[in-house]
Amino acid sequence: MKKFSLLLLLCAFFLIVFPSEGSAAAVQSKIILDGKEIGMPSGVQVQVINENVMIPIRVVVENLKFKVDWNQKTQGVMIQQDTKIITLTVNQQSATVDGNQVVLNTAPQVKNETVLVPIRFVSEQMGLLVSWDNVDKTVYLTSGNKESINNGQAGVDTGEVTPTPNVPTPPPTSVPGIDGSGQTTNPLNRLNGLSFVNNQLLVTLDGAITPEISRLTNPDRIVIDLPNTNFADSFGTIHPLDSGLKGKLDLSGYPNVSEVRYSLFTRDPYKVRVVIALNAANAYQLSQDSDSKMLIIDLNASEDSNTIPPLVPVPVVPSGHKIVVIDPGHGGSDPGALSISKKHEKDFTLAVSLKVQSLLLKESNIDVVMTRDSDTYPTLSERAQLANRLYADVFVSIHGNSNPSSKPSGTETYYYQRSSSKDLANVIHKYLIKATGLSDRGVKSNSLHVIRETKMPAVLLEIGFLSNSSDELMMYSDDYQNKVAQAIVNGIKEYLGVK
Repeated sequence: MKKFSLLLLLCAFFLIVFPSEGSAAAVQSKIILDGKEIGMPSGVQVQVINENVMIPIRVVVENLKFKVDWNQKTQGVMIQQDTKIITLTVNQQSATVDGNQVVLNTAPQVKNETVLVPIRFVSEQMGLLVSWDNVDKTVYLTSGNKESINNGQAGVDTGEVTPTPNVPTPPPTSVPGIDGSGQTTNPLNRLNGLSFVNNQLLVTLDGAITPEISRLTNPDRIVIDLPNTNFADSFGTIHPLDSGLKGKLDLSGYPNVSEVRYSLFTRDPYKVRVVIALNAANAYQLSQDSDSKMLIIDLNASEDSNTIPPLVPVPVVPSGHKIVVIDPGHGGSDPGALSISKKHEKDFTLAVSLKVQSLLLKESNIDVVMTRDSDTYPTLSERAQLANRLYADVFVSIHGNSNPSSKPSGTETYYYQRSSSKDLANVIHKYLIKATGLSDRGVKSNSLHVIRETKMPAVLLEIGFLSNSSDELMMYSDDYQNKVAQAIVNGIKEYLGVK
């Protein structure tokens, strides 16, 4: 191997154009290490690729004090700190940590003559805490010891513990990806999002886990520990984290719940803690779905239980807010339609839906819930059941259209029978046509599962045709997606009568 140097970074690399270029975005960003900003070289930027934050390795070399070697022939990078060695190869998702193989979510890449590596993977393996604030476009890196992050937030919980009945304790976890014998284990889970609706906490993850739940007193609270879990890179898009990797949901309209706190509680092993702060003792009921990777902690229960409750009417605590469920079509193992330039529908629907969610979160009278906020696949039945269980006021499923012919173009909106659904469809469609500028293909009735099985006003939006080159070009642009998201929100607000 040749010694990795700034000269090689500036002069030796060539630009590699990847098929997934459309999913990568350069951002004007900052990197904060232990509270101090790291100077970014001119022309070098953090990139977000497939929802993973990628950092120029040059910054790792100069500021994180890791030893890095580059092999031009093999396109391989070796990163070393003390006795730990990580090897990565450009455009390969397989990496090694101390000789043991692990799999990355996103492979290292070369952009603008600079090698980009997944900062979360590198930093976690090297003992740093990482968070990404998508609002400020800032990467936070925190070094330090391996103790609990305890300074008065969700990481501190003392008092009498009321054991949780029938909740099994998971086995101890080791370094994510490697067990004590050096064999590959399950990868680290990610917490993608939190919502509190109808006196229920909804926790969305990218992997199935067994939570550890306890009721504590003085003060009263319910503590949910998520083992082998860290925050997803995109978590900060929805719920910004501070430099200590802590945050909270401020709630209103719930007489017995004052707030929901969350933090990275420990990192050896990794564990996220979520605390529901109560004004008085409260029972809960846990349900979880291994396919959609969602946990629901229902505080409307009369006694503690971790069994999956039947989907029957349950008295809820009204908050006075309107509940909107946004359903990004497809996801996970179901990519949806393939666009004319080989992009997946599931990526388009998630991108638009996250923008809708971001706008709705600014509305003080609306609670928004996503059927998925990452690349997972809840079944059609699970999407409808979630909306029904939450007694949602509105359900909106977002899709991209396709046709064997490349000629069809335009926007169309579907509803199923109910007059309330037709009214919602007409209102949202009106805004979509104005925003997209595409052909008006009309509002239509169709027996589609998610709008047929939901019990509230429900629509399915076909924003444009992925099979049409003109439509597709616009559909994957941020400007178009922002216009579409705002149109959907405008339609929802008009229908709900929210100012």
